[in-house]
Amino acid sequence: MRLTATDFLEYYRPSKCPVRVFLRQRGVQESPPGPYEQVIERLGREHERRHLATFPEVQDFSGGELYERAHQTEQAVADGAPVIYQGVLRAEALLGGTGCEVVGRPDFLIRGDAGSYVVRDSKMSRRINGKDHAEILLQLGLYGWLHEQALGQPPCGLEVHSGTGEIVVLDYEGGAAALAELEVILAIKQASAELSSPVGWSKCNGCGYFERCWPVAVKRRDVALVQGVDQGLAMALRTEGIETYDELLGSFSEERLAVFKRPWGQSLRKVGKSAGGILRNAQALASGEEIVIQPPEIQDSPNYVMFDLEGLPPQLEDPGKIYLWGMQVYGESPGEFTAAVAGFGEDGDRQGWEDFLSKAGHILDEYGDVPFVHWHSYEKTHLNLYVDRYGDPDGVAVRVRGNLLDLLPVTKAAVALPLPSTSLKVVEQYIGFERSQEQYGGDWAMAKFIEATEMVDGDRRAKLMGEILKYNKEDLAATWAVLQWLKSKAR
Repeated sequence: MRLTATDFLEYYRPSKCPVRVFLRQRGVQESPPGPYEQVIERLGREHERRHLATFPEVQDFSGGELYERAHQTEQAVADGAPVIYQGVLRAEALLGGTGCEVVGRPDFLIRGDAGSYVVRDSKMSRRINGKDHAEILLQLGLYGWLHEQALGQPPCGLEVHSGTGEIVVLDYEGGAAALAELEVILAIKQASAELSSPVGWSKCNGCGYFERCWPVAVKRRDVALVQGVDQGLAMALRTEGIETYDELLGSFSEERLAVFKRPWGQSLRKVGKSAGGILRNAQALASGEEIVIQPPEIQDSPNYVMFDLEGLPPQLEDPGKIYLWGMQVYGESPGEFTAAVAGFGEDGDRQGWEDFLSKAGHILDEYGDVPFVHWHSYEKTHLNLYVDRYGDPDGVAVRVRGNLLDLLPVTKAAVALPLPSTSLKVVEQYIGFERSQEQYGGDWAMAKFIEATEMVDGDRRAKLMGEILKYNKEDLAATWAVLQWLKSKAR
């Protein structure tokens, strides 16, 4: 059995899942990567190539057959090559009683002292730590162990060339953690039957096996579909024989579920106050009908501003960049769609923020302290971030922040929906809202914007930005539709 450092990435990305490892081992076809994943992959290659260009003398082993590259790497090390690009390190290991060939392809081996090398990998990630990217630490740890086995001595160091351009130094602890995780991955690959792993909306949505796993979970009425049942609780319930939400409802009262303990970090924690909401969500799924809990707490106003931001994640822009601030007034005196768009130059981010302050200020001047309606905490978080980043000289952002109305907690408090997620895209479909674009979504918009930033042709860039603006405008229309639907629950 051959195991590679890439196995860690497959296990952990887009989220940790043994099912994906099992299916890939057996060659089960998955959906191709979406436009955002393709852009990230391309940007990663460019990031690596730019770093490669900083070395004056490199032996490039990126092409050719595996064993030939391993031999070339060993020879280059023996010859004292200053930098080796895409070399191959390999060794034999006994894992779980099975003899395995372990292979790694570090991006760079950089000569250090006494014939040893620094192992360095280029990554697009801007935060290199065990919480956000355990797979990176495991991968580099395995490279260190392979260096020690193949070259006869520990590496001079382990380093990550991060998305910020910073060289992050990691500790080498002998590769024990990486080998232990490889044993887990080996067991998954050798399993005679597919392992059980709870589904989850955020966990599964970016996986190439979503279309395979999700319908199966829906058909069997999997308890993991219930909002509020996270991965730890789903596994704990399964140990009690609770596989479906029907079984959950038949076996647990609110009082019993509240004292039920589930894994939480390194300890156990009671479900507690969330038990009632979990059971209501399970009941809604089981019946296929929504359950009204209370009238939605929405302030009366003749007009409301729908407010939605489009941004790049910290992976690409630390601590995140908003490239579009979308607003539109709905109600008795509706207004036109208004968007502040970040510029493409060096000062584009600030320009976008100042344009937002100007346009939001005009809305406040005309409508007064009107509610700014959004979905989830993204808008509030980034308002605060940009005030800290560029300031708020006229107090416009502070006024907007004081008038924010987050519809997500309002929805959760008012109604239990027969849905596995309260994502706006899921809720809008439930209430019957229809979009005009065939392709849309936050990841799609990010991919389009990244493509637009690289455009030289002004007309093509304008066309791409027009598609993004249309998507954002429909996000605002969807938010308004959900607001009206919620207000109907109070009648």
